[in-house]
Amino acid sequence: MILIINSIDYTGSIVDGPGIRTVLYVQGCNQRCEGCHNPRTWDIKAGKSVPTADIADEIRRKSMTKNLTISGGEPLLQIPAVLELVKNLEDFDIALYTGLTLEDVPKELQSRLHYVKVGHYDKSKHCSTVDYVGSTNQCFIDLRRVSS
Repeated sequence: MILIINSIDYTGSIVDGPGIRTVLYVQGCNQRCEGCHNPRTWDIKAGKSVPTADIADEIRRKSMTKNLTISGGEPLLQIPAVLELVKNLEDFDIALYTGLTLEDVPKELQSRLHYVKVGHYDKSKHCSTVDYVGSTNQCFIDLRRVSS
């Protein structure tokens, strides 16, 4: 299975979920939010096509922790490949950032995630005081706490 990616940040993000995290930026987004901090990820044709097994192997080798955030672009434009990647990294603590709703995240994918950030970025509701979100209409959800 192929995933179209923009880049992978191994420097150790502390703003994309709890702990020190590797961040995978997938390519392609049809939401094009005003004020988006990743507009270079919008055009899916500008990405690099990589087998999910290769991405998983690289993340295992290069990540300083077993914490991964899948961001974008919009990861839900590539659900089958994202699900395949997550299955290959089942021992990782995985967060997924989507501009869509929780209901848009397939249950099979939700069951393999620890966290999900949902909600369209709204520039008029920009916020820098709530952890892991960019605007106050977005929610960062601990799925394991919700399902317990």
